[in-house]
Amino acid sequence: MTIRIGVQIQPQHADYADIRRAVARAEELGVDVAFNWDHFYPLYGEPDGKHFECWTMLGAWAEATSRIQIGALVTCNSYRNADLLADMARTVDHISGGRLILGIGAGWFEKDYTEYGYEFGTAGTRLADLEQALARIEARWRKLNPAPTRDIPILIGGGGEKKTLRYTARHADIWHSFADLETLQRKSAVLDEWCAAENRDPATIERSVAVGEAPEQIGDALIAAGATLFTVGLSGPDYDMGLVSEWVAFRDAKNG
Repeated sequence: MTIRIGVQIQPQHADYADIRRAVARAEELGVDVAFNWDHFYPLYGEPDGKHFECWTMLGAWAEATSRIQIGALVTCNSYRNADLLADMARTVDHISGGRLILGIGAGWFEKDYTEYGYEFGTAGTRLADLEQALARIEARWRKLNPAPTRDIPILIGGGGEKKTLRYTARHADIWHSFADLETLQRKSAVLDEWCAAENRDPATIERSVAVGEAPEQIGDALIAAGATLFTVGLSGPDYDMGLVSEWVAFRDAKNG
């Protein structure tokens, strides 16, 4: 078991120079993965505050970093044609030298949809679209020339027990939970059940969780629940890395 640490550098309430400095600092600290998110407006704070687009930024991060993995936590499937998204991911994969994680989910933030002219639909229709998109993405990767540098890892975020976790068992390399410890334990067990149904070894899916507390408070309990990737979310403009540093030290102690 290898513990990994991520940081979600939320692209809100900051100038891009602040964001660039934050991702550079994360790499200097030894973080394993730097994520952003895929929205068009801030999720909290001033609702019409400063904000930047996800995938343009990932292309820039691919050039600005050299070691850490990069990705979205998570891409909204609704905002891009699935074959185009596959090509975008393949391109960032090459720019980064094979460091992209394709984080993806069904989408939920209605303001993004209405302001940018996407059909919001229902949770059911968005999940059905995600299922179709995952198959299209994998098929497009097999057709592209040049091919991706390796099998691009897919991260699926969310905890829907009937659909999202089934898609995770079928397609994903990483499952990300935004839930608390008790919910993580329950949904991780459901994911194991879906893995059995899909003839998938559950140990091949990395369990990822968002953390907002110090590792001495929750780290060991989350590891006992099966989590090995811990991601600290940071908002602009300051992007204070104090808690991130604590989790990096925790990782180093656990990994020896």
